[in-house]
Amino acid sequence: MVVFRLGRIRTPQGPGMVVLLPFIDSFQRVDLRTRAFNVPPCKLASKDGAVLSVGADVQFRIWDPVLSVMAVKDLNMATRMTAQHAMTKALLRRPLREIQMEKLKISGQLLLEINDVTRAWGLEVDRVELAVEAVLQPPQDSCAGPSLDSTLQQLALHLLGGGVSSVAGGALPPGPDTLEMVSEVELPDPHIGVVPNLKQPMAEGLLTALQPFLSEALVSQVGACYQFNVILPSGTQSIYFLDLTTGRGRVGHGAPNVVPDVVVEIGEADLQALLCRELRPLGAYMSGRLKVKGDLAVAMKLEAVLRALK
Repeated sequence: MVVFRLGRIRTPQGPGMVVLLPFIDSFQRVDLRTRAFNVPPCKLASKDGAVLSVGADVQFRIWDPVLSVMAVKDLNMATRMTAQHAMTKALLRRPLREIQMEKLKISGQLLLEINDVTRAWGLEVDRVELAVEAVLQPPQDSCAGPSLDSTLQQLALHLLGGGVSSVAGGALPPGPDTLEMVSEVELPDPHIGVVPNLKQPMAEGLLTALQPFLSEALVSQVGACYQFNVILPSGTQSIYFLDLTTGRGRVGHGAPNVVPDVVVEIGEADLQALLCRELRPLGAYMSGRLKVKGDLAVAMKLEAVLRALK
């Protein structure tokens, strides 16, 4: 029992008989036994785009009755909201397979995150059990359709095809300086496909692979023109542009027809890492791997382009 005498808190009393002064003392009972509640199943989207219904069972106890009364008004509601927020934040950054295979590990991390908040309220969570009720939508990566990873893989096979075929004992037919982009679910006909000249810079193929992902919605969101000065391994510099100001957007070799809003200087290997989502624009800029001439805020809008490549 937490007793207040004329509004001033006293040392917790009980269990057992407690003497109170009428009209002077007020009190609040605190249950120190272990209790439990469940986080109702809610719809969440995982990192790979799957939609699942997930809930959790939480067991907790109060270790400091004074803090539980003084630090927060509605302890039960605050704990429920903290648990639900921690569960949502933890699952949004994980793919579906990891959620299904490592529920115990995720539950342990949730326990630590919730306790970091609730210990200041005099409450300690003893156990968290994650419960995946149902998978409402499969991961987007499993759906058929073009993706940037498959496009880059095909590009790499084309560019390195000569060396691979020589090792395997085969020979690739010569062809003009062209490159045919295909879907990952539709295999190209070996009699139709042609191999590009190996002297073609990889940066040109990487940036050209962006064209299928451009859209009017992306133009409306970004609304800027970029010039890429790509440093090749030989030390030379190639210029490319990404124009997201009109129509569905354009990408190509050379300087843009209009004055670019931002000029970006980046190495070819760093450009590939950027398009593969292995490197983020802000991280590349902070580490000096990406140099920006122009408005930095506009340059960081490249993150929207990378999200469109997912």
